[in-house]
Amino acid sequence: MRTFDICVLPGDGIGVEVIEATLPLLEKVQQGFSLRFREYPAGAHHFKKTGEALPDATFEAARRADAILFGAMGWPEIRYPDGTEIAPQLDLRFRLELYAGVRPARAIPGVPLPLSDARAGEIDLVVVRESTEGLFASRGKGVVEADQARDTMVITRRGSERVHEFAFRLANKRRKLVTCVDKANVFASMAFFRKIFDEVAARHPGIEARHHYVDATALDLVRRPWDFDVLVTENMFGDILSDQTAALIGGMGMAPSADIGERHGLFQPCHGSAPDIHLSGKANPTACMLSAAMMLDWLAERSGDAAPQQAARRLERAVDAVFASGKVTPWDLGGRDGTRQIRDAVLSNL
Repeated sequence: MRTFDICVLPGDGIGVEVIEATLPLLEKVQQGFSLRFREYPAGAHHFKKTGEALPDATFEAARRADAILFGAMGWPEIRYPDGTEIAPQLDLRFRLELYAGVRPARAIPGVPLPLSDARAGEIDLVVVRESTEGLFASRGKGVVEADQARDTMVITRRGSERVHEFAFRLANKRRKLVTCVDKANVFASMAFFRKIFDEVAARHPGIEARHHYVDATALDLVRRPWDFDVLVTENMFGDILSDQTAALIGGMGMAPSADIGERHGLFQPCHGSAPDIHLSGKANPTACMLSAAMMLDWLAERSGDAAPQQAARRLERAVDAVFASGKVTPWDLGGRDGTRQIRDAVLSNL
């Protein structure tokens, strides 16, 4: 029986709470495989205590692990000297080359949705965000002068080609449709991004390839999100659009994510540390639970072992059944079922 080593980084605020709600579920679904969890420190509060946001020992543990399960990191009042927030998740993306930010948005039966259209329940799409370059390549490198400030967008052939290939491979498992989201009508860097997309599309003739400008995409994600399958885009565009798609399915508490590289995978809810509800018991753990299911799928694919994939489906079905039964979380959806209630209900379904 295969054992997978999981590096657990709870982090700050509700990150700790949603991780605590998710680990018992992962313990429950271990059939035909096992998971070995080890927790390590990182984040804004750790930085405040020690001066280190991501200790070397924590990074090494993440690098050696079979997968990384991440809560949330950052705290508004704790910042670097340049005024930017503590964000070890970005350090991990760059240092481990986690180039594909995978942000699914799937309507779960029973969850109140903001769109009144009868087709809103059909929403099932994935934003694939290039996570190692784009505008984020300027992190820590921006130039600030007396009368202007400059950040530079960087788009490389290597970075674009590998994220486009990832998007087409993903679409091949889904509805076989990929949309390149860019601003190629204005920026040379985006025209380059689109050019490489078209080259990759030619290698996947069985998958439909479309183009969409980012502003039109933002509009159509509200008008007709059910028409999209896989969207692939630049780092900053993906950061923004993935929050928009999360809103379509009930908010950040319902939105899982993964950051995938050639050798490493990090899995985390899309939301932040949420200081305003920390320790209130109101945090929605669903995004973390579904991120854990994504982790199980990834472990199954990498290892060739079907058991983690079967566990992922069990976990997803157990989560879906909770909301189909009428449970509603308080902070984001206006209900009365907090972190513990959702955890216990999913455990009961399992």
